[in-house]
Formats: sequence, structure tokens, C-alpha cells
Amino acid sequence: MKPFDLNIVADENIPAVEQMFAQFGSITRVDGRTLTPEQLVDVDVLLVRSVTKVNQQLLANSPVKFVGTATIGTDHVDKSYLQSQHIQFASAPGCNADAVVEYDLSCIMQLLQQSNECLADKVVAIIGVGNVGSRLASRLTAVGVKQLLLNDPPRAEHEAGFSDLTLALQTADIIALHTPLIKGGPWPTQHLLGSAELAMLKPGAILLNAGRGPAIKGNDLLEFLRVRSDVRTVLDVWEHEPEVDRELAAMVNIATAHIAGYSLEGKLRGTFMLKQALADYLQVDCKESLQQFLPEASITSVQLTDQANATGVINLLYDPYRDDRALRATLHGPDQRREFDLLRKNYPVRREFSSLAIGGSISDSKKLQILQFGFSNWQ
Repeated sequence: MKPFDLNIVADENIPAVEQMFAQFGSITRVDGRTLTPEQLVDVDVLLVRSVTKVNQQLLANSPVKFVGTATIGTDHVDKSYLQSQHIQFASAPGCNADAVVEYDLSCIMQLLQQSNECLADKVVAIIGVGNVGSRLASRLTAVGVKQLLLNDPPRAEHEAGFSDLTLALQTADIIALHTPLIKGGPWPTQHLLGSAELAMLKPGAILLNAGRGPAIKGNDLLEFLRVRSDVRTVLDVWEHEPEVDRELAAMVNIATAHIAGYSLEGKLRGTFMLKQALADYLQVDCKESLQQFLPEASITSVQLTDQANATGVINLLYDPYRDDRALRATLHGPDQRREFDLLRKNYPVRREFSSLAIGGSISDSKKLQILQFGFSNWQ
């Protein structure tokens, strides 16, 4: 395999592949959900997202020597098979972690504002403290919450400061799930929350899942919400996506199409991390930086007064109800699964909080309060 003369197949929804990978060879775009072995017969490099199952069935008759997934999760990739075939593998851990954190914060602040509640008064539990969960914990600590509970059994085996799941569910006002999908072993996360666990939730709790859909048993959540409408729910991931349970979606407060991590920065960062990994594999210097591929934001700064609040500033960059409305508009159509994928494929530009600098005639204390959410300081 020669550097700069490779056949590269990339999922059609991975951004900026042409700009970042052109130096390595020719690029063919494909529908990752329907990718077949026949499309890989002369391919050297395969770049995918979570919708593609990468396994022996897909790769057995191909010359692929490098597989990259522009995602945090890797449960769609048979890494043992890749290793057995000496196929280099790369993922993008943390690429869109900040985007998911900001999705969480946006949804939480929207729901709290509707009921005149304050985040500082809340106990928050984070279930799964990896790239996303740990960053969410840092952001919430900076913003200030009454108490933060962290649940991550694999980490708890050799680290202090973690809570068990029962305590977290019974105590927290807000529960955010950010586990990988693990189907076996000592700490499975598939159906981590079923009817028994859901029954532990406090009245008026907020349950948010922007991790993996099967972490919550969908039918149990549906039955639970039929009798516990006091619990507010945010679902960005679904047990059987791209199929969405229409009755469940109707009961959910904020329902979105697995787009929590879809900031422009997060998507481009994932592509860039794969470019770096391929360059390392080929022993080629990667001299570019991510900033070279990021366009200027449409809103770069804003002047605030003391009448401003964090939710209002967040809404300048991201209103989760835009994505909620978009998903709901597809749920009763003849091809809901296809529409789900199209929402992701045609997702509008969304920038991360750090792209917006704040200033103006705002008091230092109020400005600091808003800056803690992740915005930049307008010097």
C-alpha cells in the first residue's frame, strides 16, 4: 500500500473528508448504513460512523488496511477481528464530547427555566463518567450545583468518589446517562435502566439520555411515563434507532435524532483525528491544525447587560426545541427511518459555546456566572 495513492471510502456524512484526506488518495462517498462488501473490493482505507457495522462479514474479502470511525463509541466495530487481520484501527474519543455536554446543558436549562427552578439547587447524577461524563462533571462543578453524584462501576473499582446506581437514582434531581453500550461482562449497560430503576426516580426528576439508546429499556420507560408524567425526559438516542417509538416520543419533553454531538467543531474534530491517525500509520507528518478547517462563526461576540441570563445566551447558539420540532415532524410519515437519517445528514450548522465571546455592560459576577458554561471572554 503506497501513501498518497490510496482508495478511500468514507461515509457520506463525515464532513471535510475531501479537504483533509485528498493528500492520501482518491475518495468515494457511500451510504454508511447500507455499505456492502462489494463496495470494498479495492479499498485501502474505510472511514465510518456508528451506523456501519464493521466486522468480518463486511471486510473478509477486502484489502482494507485502515479503519477509522469518526465517533467516540466503538461498539459498532469488531476490534478483535481487525486486530486478527492486522488492520489498523482508529476512533475519535472525545471529538464531540463538548458538544454533547452543551446539548445536556441546553436541555437542562430549558426545562428548569420553564418551571422557574435553579440549577444551583439541584443534585445531578452522571451515569458513565468517560469523555463526555467527566467533561459534564467539570462544567457543572464550574457552574455550581448543590451536589454532583458520579456513577461508573469500572472506575469505582480502583478510584474513590463514585456512588452506586441506586443512590444516584434515588437522590438526584437530574440524571444524565453517558454510558457506552456494553452487552456482557460484569458491568453491562444494555437496559441499565428498566422498570425497577425508573421507579426510583424522584418526583419531578429530569432524565436525560444522550449516550446509547439501549441503556434504557424503551418499553419500560413508556410504561413508566404513562403513570409518572411528573418525570421530565430528554432522549437524543433511541433503543431501536433509526426507528423511533412514536408513543414514547410523544411523552418525552425533548426528543432529538441522535444529534447531541453534532456541533461543527465536534464533527470536524472527529475527521481531523482520523486524518492524524492515518498520517501516523503512514508515517507522514500532519502539519495542519483543526483551526485551519473551521470557518468563522456567524455570531462571534455579544454584548450583555445584567438583564441577561445563561439560558438566553445559550439559545443564541443552540435551542434544542429546534431539533425536537424537526424530529417530531417526521414521526408520522411513511418512511420515518429514512427521515431520521436525513435529519442527521442535513443537520444545520451548530457552533460550540467557546465560539461566542461575551462582554458588554455586565457586572463581573454575572459575567463570570455565564462564562462558566463555556463561553469565551470578550477582552
